[in-house]
Amino acid sequence: MSVASTEQLVEKVKTQVVEWRRYLHQYPELSYHEEQTAQFVYEKLQSFGNLELSRPTPTSVMARLIGGKPGKVLAIRADMDALPIQEENSFDFVSKNPGVMHACGHDGHTSMLLGAARVLSQMKEKIRGEVRMIFQHAEELPPGGGEELVRAGVMEGVDAVIGAHLWSPLAIGKVGIVYGPMMAAPDIFKMTIRGKGGHAALPHQTVDSIAIGAQVVTNLQHIVSRCTDPLEPVVLSVTRFIGGNSHNVLPGSVEIEGTVRTLDTGLREEIPGQIERVVKGITEAHGAGYELEYVHGYRPVVNDREMTRLMEESVEELFGKEAVAHLKPTMGGEDFSAYQQKAPGNFFFIGAGNPEKESTYPHHHPRFTIDEDALETGVRLFVHTALKMCSAG
Repeated sequence: MSVASTEQLVEKVKTQVVEWRRYLHQYPELSYHEEQTAQFVYEKLQSFGNLELSRPTPTSVMARLIGGKPGKVLAIRADMDALPIQEENSFDFVSKNPGVMHACGHDGHTSMLLGAARVLSQMKEKIRGEVRMIFQHAEELPPGGGEELVRAGVMEGVDAVIGAHLWSPLAIGKVGIVYGPMMAAPDIFKMTIRGKGGHAALPHQTVDSIAIGAQVVTNLQHIVSRCTDPLEPVVLSVTRFIGGNSHNVLPGSVEIEGTVRTLDTGLREEIPGQIERVVKGITEAHGAGYELEYVHGYRPVVNDREMTRLMEESVEELFGKEAVAHLKPTMGGEDFSAYQQKAPGNFFFIGAGNPEKESTYPHHHPRFTIDEDALETGVRLFVHTALKMCSAG
């Protein structure tokens, strides 16, 4: 099949891809609850033909396009879950599920991979090896659907894996490429500072958990500014501080939570001990106690050099060199890293920002949306890369 006929197949499916995205946007489902979404995806894939379908978990779907001759196995992953956010957009396909919204583009990811599956299913005779399409649940909520699917065996026999994220900070028409570390490990810390409560007018009779907690928050920042190489990317953010319920009572305890983001695995392992040293020292100095929980989130996303080079070539072949945007890593997290433990992989950004279409709101914002022209970019890249790796010639 010629390049021209491939383009024709993509052209025929692109309107459907937009329709699928709008349908999914109206019916978002939270992590581990993607029952309707997974069923929609399964039924669409079933209608395409030439695909071997399975349900590795109750809310995920896998489609295998197996060629007639041996060859490489390429996995392509798309996530399907939404976020607990009340949508504030006004277009005619806003979420119909109160308090739930596709505020990160996963509706688009799912639709792009459905479009690629539709095109590739009509090109079975061109495939040598296998194209394995993974529709993943629960990217937004650790421990994450990626890890669960890897345990379920979806990566067995896979030679390489790719995935994409629609990206509102990147202009439409651009594709973001990052060599090596791309996204951070998003870890979580939770602590309780236990003092002695009492009347606010008699602080000398208390062990003030709020004052002690404030010192903890301030001194945690020294881990980044004074205990870490300034050239090493690390973020430590306190995001929750709860204590007390009256203006004239010093509470007996406060709760503090936050996140640590790192790209280097060695540094990642050092941070918990540094946090505990700070908390222990401050609380002991003031006669208080503490409880500390540190939860490791997803691993860092680290792109394989050869797979990244292949994806950059695909972008240039389809859209020209000017479409390639070499980006710096971001400290956001992504459980695509689970698949990269089993095969060399590349994760890339598809520009979806366009001020004229009001699609520049940040991810996880109640007015987040995408320029839907980006969906065709994703379909074409998935198809082109699959044929590049698994074409029978």
